[in-house]
Amino acid sequence: MTQTRSDSTAAALIQKIEDHTAQVGVIGLGYVGLPLAVEKAKIGFPVLGFDVQEERVALVNAGSNYIGDVKDEELLDLALSGGIKATTDFDLLAACDVVIICVPTPLTAMRDPDISFMQNAAEEIAKRLRVGQIVTLESTTYPGTTEEIIFPILQRAGLEVGTEYFLAFSPERVDPGNKRFTTKNTSKVVGGMTLVCLEIACLLYRQTIINVVPVSSPAAAEMTKVFENTYRAVNIALVNEMMLLCDRMGIDVWEIVDAAATKPFGIHSFYPGPGVGGHCIPIDPFYLTWKARQYNYHTRFIELAGEINTEVSYFVVNKIFRALNRQCKSVRGARMLALGVAYKKDICDVRESPALIIMELLKQEGAVLSYHDPYVPMIEPHGGSSVRMESVELTEEAVRGAECVLIVTDHSCIDYGWVVEKAQLVVDMRNATKNVAGGREKIVKI
Repeated sequence: MTQTRSDSTAAALIQKIEDHTAQVGVIGLGYVGLPLAVEKAKIGFPVLGFDVQEERVALVNAGSNYIGDVKDEELLDLALSGGIKATTDFDLLAACDVVIICVPTPLTAMRDPDISFMQNAAEEIAKRLRVGQIVTLESTTYPGTTEEIIFPILQRAGLEVGTEYFLAFSPERVDPGNKRFTTKNTSKVVGGMTLVCLEIACLLYRQTIINVVPVSSPAAAEMTKVFENTYRAVNIALVNEMMLLCDRMGIDVWEIVDAAATKPFGIHSFYPGPGVGGHCIPIDPFYLTWKARQYNYHTRFIELAGEINTEVSYFVVNKIFRALNRQCKSVRGARMLALGVAYKKDICDVRESPALIIMELLKQEGAVLSYHDPYVPMIEPHGGSSVRMESVELTEEAVRGAECVLIVTDHSCIDYGWVVEKAQLVVDMRNATKNVAGGREKIVKI
């Protein structure tokens, strides 16, 4: 069948999108879903957020923000005006013209993809799928998910994709905490099940995003996202391996990276650290390696990168052992203050944070731990970490009383010169003390 814009179902949906009367439903109100819902509501779309967590739903309806990339006043205004509403009632999906899936895609204990959240969302949609809806998946996943998993579930509704309803994949690409590149000015990759699906999905995203990039299929869009994050993981692993080598050779890896960055071509600077965190870099490459095994292909290079990025957390702990040993002190019983537990600077996200791994390892060795993070008031057990504690104030007493201060996450609001001045010993994992003039004898860098 020839599918054109003139098809009445497609034309009606296109009109609703163009005049911003389409009811937008967002499934999952976390780090991806809530910012997306706010962006759509800001330009006039009525937005209904769906989540299984009643606490999140209540917070959204009260206009109480819990995501760093959302402005408090914007969410409050939208909630008060009715531009955004949230619910746990999935029956209301039937009223939505646009349904966007933004649920988590974690790994199982065996490091295989856990697609249960996406499957559950698709099943809820399939129960209420009607003519004239478009469904888009934004959750990062392996190539083939939309066509092999989501599409068959939606087909249970008995509707024809591309004529009666529309399906596309468009990965979230926002960098949390990045003030320069936000949802609006970060290009959006879109792959549709059919040409009409692609056309409508691109139109939808062009309402709030400056540059939309269509690709040939959902699988191409899925591969684009996992390639982007695998690229970062591999390059971080490369510079982390350089760090391990430079440590043995007595060379400052930070000096090497900065010097190499002066070359105007042929190099893109990545920096070493205590490991990789967040939902993307530690997880997405495993989605790709898992899928590759179905094609009898072993992604050795990518898996090696994952091993190196895991190894550096153990290297950092060993560095702390050595730093204390040079002062004739033991890790067991040593008071340690960790500065920053978020996975990157100036955000509140602790998912897969290397800080949690490092603190868990030090706890097992008998260290007496405390931490300060202005963005993370409390740590709960997460992943393989059993650490549970509250952030302490960054006082002179707290710094002086620690036998070792660990700069794990280099939040911009901390005066590292003051920290070095008051501390007995500082292990700097982020080169945060680069411009500190005094106290160099107290600083150990990874």
